[in-house]
Amino acid sequence: MTSTFPVKAQQPGTIGGVVGAPALVRATALCARASGGRNAEPAETRAPFTGLTTAVLPQADDAETRAAFRAARTAQRSWATTPVADRQRVLLRLHELVLRHQDEALDLVQLEAGKARLDAFDEISATALVAAYYGKHSARILAPKRAAGLLPLLTKAGELRHPKGVVGIISPWNYPLALTAMDVLPALAAGNAVVQKPDNQTALSALWLHELAEQAGLPLDAWQIVLGRGSDIGDALIEESDYVGFTGSTPTGKRLASRIAGRLTGFSLELGGKNPMIVLPDADVAKAAAGAVTACFSSAGQLCVSVERIYVHDSIRDEFTKAFTAKTEALRLGGALDYGAGMGSLTSAAQLAAVSSHVDDAKAKGATVLTGGSARPDIGPLFYEPTILTGVGPGAKLFAEETFGPVVSVYGYSDVDDAIAMANDTPFGLNASVWAGSGKHGWEVAARLKAGTVNVNEGYAATFGTVGLPMGGMKESGVGRRNGVEGLLKYTEAQAIAVQRGIRLRPVRGVPPRLWARAMTAGMKALRRLPGR
Repeated sequence: MTSTFPVKAQQPGTIGGVVGAPALVRATALCARASGGRNAEPAETRAPFTGLTTAVLPQADDAETRAAFRAARTAQRSWATTPVADRQRVLLRLHELVLRHQDEALDLVQLEAGKARLDAFDEISATALVAAYYGKHSARILAPKRAAGLLPLLTKAGELRHPKGVVGIISPWNYPLALTAMDVLPALAAGNAVVQKPDNQTALSALWLHELAEQAGLPLDAWQIVLGRGSDIGDALIEESDYVGFTGSTPTGKRLASRIAGRLTGFSLELGGKNPMIVLPDADVAKAAAGAVTACFSSAGQLCVSVERIYVHDSIRDEFTKAFTAKTEALRLGGALDYGAGMGSLTSAAQLAAVSSHVDDAKAKGATVLTGGSARPDIGPLFYEPTILTGVGPGAKLFAEETFGPVVSVYGYSDVDDAIAMANDTPFGLNASVWAGSGKHGWEVAARLKAGTVNVNEGYAATFGTVGLPMGGMKESGVGRRNGVEGLLKYTEAQAIAVQRGIRLRPVRGVPPRLWARAMTAGMKALRRLPGR
């Protein structure tokens, strides 16, 4: 049956029920920081909570985008010679500024993306953690590395890391602050300049972080933001970048990769997911049910690592489903700029249509809605109830396609091997969640799942917040990783240097090649026994 969810009333005294005059003035000022806008038609954005206009954004054209790359390339030459320790200090100052001015960003993220405020705070946390991690560890990760040379004492060998040059970043609308930080900050830490194209819908959040980065000491032009339509500036972004980072849908990522490959330019892609959660028979049902609410409905399910499939052991399935449904129905829906709502709005009319289509299709094909299943225009134009279904079969779009909304299907299983097989039976492999009474058992199951990140007794936050771990997808969920050591080194070129002393690495005059080869063979056998070989 469809439940009635509590509603958090709109905040009084606000413009359009969303944001007060100071924040709108701030938004207008941020728009002026974007490159371009002289020739292309401006883009108007609307607040998901109300549908009212929030900003009119300048749009760059091809020529203006290429000009931004030229400016970034000039700035990069100086930035690359800046000691890594000085680059780290910029990021550490940015960390402090983000935390100090977080209320501004919370308003902007809610205004643009329609998130509940606690979900918007997740973006503040992620941004601060990324700035702190690379602000502390970049020098160590990028430092020259010694290697064992071919001949002990005679061959000095090492590895250097050089920045790629100018990195092009194409950012999505769903996590505008966090994903900007995760992609842009390590690129800058590595000595690159960045030209970023954020999605128009959530561009103000990226512009806010850009402004703070310059306050923290980032040189002018080292990070360029261009606002524009892909059809107008996509060619420039691909053709001018020395490396491309993209977050978005799998079909778009595949098309982008095929174009980038023609230039033999490096790239990383974080793409779609149909993320599973497995509840083992020894799991704490109450904790698993509460965790599922967060895993499925944070940011109204518009999270790349959000859970969309839950597999529960038959022995606890009824108990879990009852607890999960009750906790879901207790979520408060609303669009106020405070921490009162448990779930906010979808971000666009396209997402609302996609979510509604998936649920309606599943119901028409025999699925049962345990709770939710309806849009809530009484709250705002893009609200949709958090929805739990059972009996979703392979013929339904909801079964295998990414929904990217507050919708989850629950299934039973009797054998853990079957649950693992069902969880892995997808072309995607981004994130997964395992709930177990034993951490050791949970780890063992997690290791058998084909996903780039797996959280035990958590939905996604444990890996998402551990910035030292790599984050990315297997299979059609992407290529490459963000965060951790890999998230920094991908923005660099590795260079090997070896200095040879005392002896040539070819037979000297008078030594027969066969004798030389025998001597070298004996030497290689001996070297194998030395430490570090």
